[in-house]
Amino acid sequence: MPTSQSADTPGAHAPRADTGAVPPRLLKRWEIGAPAGTGRVDAGPGRRCWRVDTADGAFFLREYAEPDRRRMRFQHAVTTALDEAGLPVLAPVPARGGRTLVTASGRGYVLYPWVGGRGRGGLELTFGQCEALGELLGRLHAALDGLTPPVQQSLLVPTPRAGDAAAAVDATLGDIPGDGGTDFDALTARRLRERRELLTEFAGHQPPEIEVTTVGHLHGSFDSAHLRYGGSGNVTAVLGWDGLTTGPVAGEVVRAAARLFACGDERGLDLDRVQAFVRGHRSAFPLDAGQIQSAVHREWWERLCDVAPLRHRYLGEDGAGEDGAGERGSAALVTWWSAQLDRTLDAFAAPYTDVYADTPGDSPAFG
Repeated sequence: MPTSQSADTPGAHAPRADTGAVPPRLLKRWEIGAPAGTGRVDAGPGRRCWRVDTADGAFFLREYAEPDRRRMRFQHAVTTALDEAGLPVLAPVPARGGRTLVTASGRGYVLYPWVGGRGRGGLELTFGQCEALGELLGRLHAALDGLTPPVQQSLLVPTPRAGDAAAAVDATLGDIPGDGGTDFDALTARRLRERRELLTEFAGHQPPEIEVTTVGHLHGSFDSAHLRYGGSGNVTAVLGWDGLTTGPVAGEVVRAAARLFACGDERGLDLDRVQAFVRGHRSAFPLDAGQIQSAVHREWWERLCDVAPLRHRYLGEDGAGEDGAGERGSAALVTWWSAQLDRTLDAFAAPYTDVYADTPGDSPAFG
């Protein structure tokens, strides 16, 4: 049986006992045959999704409480075009009238084919698979560039302020008990002070507000949670297109690499895999070393100034936040990245240097 599909799009959670039936007659709006059974898919609070089994195959039905029709029409047009271009993107199934967004009782519904495959972490991939994944993202960027309207090339990307982040740290420190607190209070205070010191040390390293860079339509959340792999290690589906957005292309390359290849502890990023990934992207949608380095600079800065994970770790349920391990990993990456800033700037841009480009076999990522 194929694996299930994610909360946002067809993805990672298995069907469970149906505690909310599909609205009566809804499935008749699509030409998919009589359903043999439906099962709720765990989609998080406030979301309802179902797996629908029919004689013609399995499908994934998602409900939208307040659908943004204009945005969804554009998203569906894009994903349909990507699917028709031969990329591993799921197009929504048109209803009998041709629409991909069906409404009933004020709610919206979208039906997708059920996708097989499984999830894999970026650190599970071989260097060759990392390069292939980067090439896939580059192919998506190239296709999006050709299939969507032009995007204004002078984007003002707001830059977080170190002073604002430091003030947020100070405010959180003021809420933490002093000598009478617990060991967890003491650890949290230490982590917050460490971030405060980094913000002070690197206050002069803020990236500029405006940079000359290639912008376009982006996937918006290209990471392990939205990728499905087949048995041969190839990507069977890129999910998560609800995050479709616009912005600097290099920014998405760097964000994707940072999410895919972060070790989750003091080891920081696997830079060999990062280089393979960026090299793959370069082969399908070349940018230049300057754009990549600017994007690395901005991604590091935004993570440095994002103190929300630290606040959540202290203020969340049982003092651990919603995802304590993820937040610890995020904080560890900021510390590592700050200590390795020059190294990461060079490593991300290495696939664009003449030496690296001419002798890929000598790269440590392929050794």
